[in-house]
Amino acid sequence: MAKTEPKGKKKIKDEENSSLKGTLVSVLFLGIFVIVTWVSVYFLFLNRF
Repeated sequence: MAKTEPKGKKKIKDEENSSLKGTLVSVLFLGIFVIVTWVSVYFLFLNRF
């Protein structure tokens, strides 16, 4: 007899992947924001002297 997976298992896995993609995008945007902020402050510091 072949093993069958519960019907709800595939749906949960798709939701986890979707959630992880959203998390990745959020973290990338946050990282870009932090880098841009630090570079901006650095160039502001260089222009002051």
